[in-house]
Amino acid sequence: MLLANFLMTMRMRLTKAQERLLLALQTKKGRVEHGMFILEGAKFVRDIDDMVVFRFTPRDTPRFREVVSTETPQDVAAVVRAPSWTIADVAKMPTVVVLDGVQDPGNIGTILRACLGFHAGLVLVESSDVTNPKTVRSSVSAVVRVPWVSVPRAQADRVIRDVGRPVYRLELGKQTTSVVDLPKKDRITIIAGSEGQGIRLDTSGTSVKIPHDRSLESLNVGVAVSIALYERTRA
Repeated sequence: MLLANFLMTMRMRLTKAQERLLLALQTKKGRVEHGMFILEGAKFVRDIDDMVVFRFTPRDTPRFREVVSTETPQDVAAVVRAPSWTIADVAKMPTVVVLDGVQDPGNIGTILRACLGFHAGLVLVESSDVTNPKTVRSSVSAVVRVPWVSVPRAQADRVIRDVGRPVYRLELGKQTTSVVDLPKKDRITIIAGSEGQGIRLDTSGTSVKIPHDRSLESLNVGVAVSIALYERTRA
């Protein structure tokens, strides 16, 4: 046991190949090509041990602060394998959230956390890269726990239809229902768009409004989706 603990605490300088991989994972192209991304924080790394390719600390590489995304970085980071979810995995969840053109990584991270908390899967249409460092950090490891897929816009409508459930669009329409009236037990799909563009998908569905003070033009999409998911579970 003592030997095992000693070996676990030992640190070895990263190889040149590992150093090159860290640099490659700074770009979306590199993350897609390798199917990996960087996760920071000892607790999060420990919780997903089976997905870890290798760990590293400031003692292992002089590039540590260069390849982690936080201004005050954690002491441990890891290269982890990106999960390979399918639309079938997403469709197993009681709620499917579809994000249409949401580009802010922080919003994606917030929505991933809400999906984890309220048992939802995620479909991204022309939205920010889920393995973006800012998204990974703000999702607090939900990125590896919530089933998510990215689909091209040309396929999005068919994918939503194939999921086969009532669709609710977070937008103001001619006829809208209040978010508090979302079904509590039925399996549904919720579509949300960016604050600037709104929902561009033509998929038909029931428009849903979230009442708020008129002095506020619109809610942040991360907040709006979180409210909708909460209302789904509220008795």
